Amino acid sequence: MNSEEYIKGRGAQKNVHNRFLKDVYEIREDFLEFCRIEGEDADTNKTQYIPIFPKTIVNKVTSPDVGMMYSMNPYQGCEHGCIYCYARNAHEYWGYSAGLDFERKILIKKDAPRLLEELLKKKSWKAATIVMSGNTDCYQPAEKKFEITRQCLEVFYKYRHPVGIITKNALVLRDLDILKQLGENQLVGVNVSITSLSEKTRRLLEPRTATIKRRLQTVKVLSENGIPVNAMLAPMIPGINSHEMLKLAKAVSEHGARSFGFTVVRLNGAIGQIFTDWIKKAMPDRAEKVLHLIQDCHGGTINDSRFGIRSRGEGKIATQIHDMARLARQKYFSGKKFPGLRTDLHEQYKSGQMKLF
Repeated sequence: MNSEEYIKGRGAQKNVHNRFLKDVYEIREDFLEFCRIEGEDADTNKTQYIPIFPKTIVNKVTSPDVGMMYSMNPYQGCEHGCIYCYARNAHEYWGYSAGLDFERKILIKKDAPRLLEELLKKKSWKAATIVMSGNTDCYQPAEKKFEITRQCLEVFYKYRHPVGIITKNALVLRDLDILKQLGENQLVGVNVSITSLSEKTRRLLEPRTATIKRRLQTVKVLSENGIPVNAMLAPMIPGINSHEMLKLAKAVSEHGARSFGFTVVRLNGAIGQIFTDWIKKAMPDRAEKVLHLIQDCHGGTINDSRFGIRSRGEGKIATQIHDMARLARQKYFSGKKFPGLRTDLHEQYKSGQMKLF
């Protein structure tokens, strides 16, 4: 790794052009050189929190190969900085870059709990699991300051409504009290993302996330408290972490996970440019090999937009990954099952029957 070029504590190493912006403004190299000579910092690498005020908070998911009907995101952008994150592209819709802006300009939806409650109170709303977050992590570092996710969980419990959670941050254990209440009513399931058992790999792929040890401990604590956990071993990146499939599955099973899922990495939109720049700086000795292996999983390109294939991959390498997953389920998850969540309690709440309990 070239330490002079690499920005520590971040995933993306630069901003890339926003495809929706007509005008491009570049920082001139002579200005950067001036800053170096004068001892001024041209880039403080600090995170900005920017309030936004959407009119709605719950989104209907229309993609046919995404396993959820509804999602909600208290935050846009994510300080975790996972280099492969598909959500980076969404930052362009807000006028920012999918690169460093995605990690350093975090959009805060303080009205999320109110908007959620307004939805759940509607007579026309039919209960179905709403997943936090289908886009960016609802327990990213900003949550420690703003507690929007916790407030939303309180709303879900108040209305006895099912909620799913996707996170790679141990901060979820802060809300164990509410999660236990939801769990006792079969109203919550947590998906914990664990992509490697190597801390060196984790620090490069996901620089501001919880350590692997803390994530495994999170799976254990949640499971011991009756909260079902699905481990997301995703994405599998050939040449980086795909060889860990069996060990990862064994580890999460031993810590209490009831199931696991995975995807084969794809680098859609601006992520292809961001990932390519990153890997040439972070892993220069194997950059070309990894990029070629990813291409082999997607018909010769690093991006794949075909529904039903894009997250599974195809070809020999993708087949090997799927074969390992099949073996892992046979060895470590036989007899285990992730339960469905209840929707009937919300209907009882709206009809007034919950007052009897």
